[in-house]
Amino acid sequence: MIGNNSMPGSDRNLLLEATSPATREYILARVKPVDLPLRTLLYHPEEFPQYAYFLTSGMTSIVSIMEDGRAVESGMIGREGIVGGLQLLGPAVGPSQCIMQSDGAALRIAFADLARAYQTLPDLRNCILEFEQAQAFSLIQIAGCHRMHEAEERLSRWLLTVQDKTGNDLLELTQEFLGEMLGSRRTTITMAAGELQRRGVIDYSRGRVRILDRSGLENAACGCYPIVARLYNGLYSRSA
Repeated sequence: MIGNNSMPGSDRNLLLEATSPATREYILARVKPVDLPLRTLLYHPEEFPQYAYFLTSGMTSIVSIMEDGRAVESGMIGREGIVGGLQLLGPAVGPSQCIMQSDGAALRIAFADLARAYQTLPDLRNCILEFEQAQAFSLIQIAGCHRMHEAEERLSRWLLTVQDKTGNDLLELTQEFLGEMLGSRRTTITMAAGELQRRGVIDYSRGRVRILDRSGLENAACGCYPIVARLYNGLYSRSA
């Protein structure tokens, strides 16, 4: 139970921690801690969200759905940000959905309450805008990555980013799911994961990926990984 303006233990969200004590107290009085199991949908395509989520563990994927039903990941959100912040910027609804990539937890707030806080609390608004800007720049980089880089490089970049956001070495990821996230065929992902496993960088078996050699994975990743990582390292310090 959250009874003050601090965020102990697993209830930490970096965006909220960057706000003033008074703002945190205001927000924490209006949130509800919730568990978010793997594959939970946090918002649907073409729908305005009822809730927003300050993640405290786990990670989500923002997934774009194509006309033929195929899906590809266009962004990730972890405990560094907020799910639903983009919808504060205007009335449009998008074609994407947001799905939990791993088991996690969050502080859930009614979107109407968040919208009021966004309008009246400048430090909260500044942090949300900074996070959404980092997301936008990351999306631009990843769009080019999907077009220009090989599957092995993209898989390595993606696994590093997942580890950064979850803090876990062991990831529950099927080949089909990896293919959706990377916009690649299952056979392509199988070959890329097999090559990384052959080099001793990861262990991949029965839908589980364990990162064995972080530096080796960084060497295998494309140059997009450090670019995207820099966008999130030091997030909120620029507006502190």
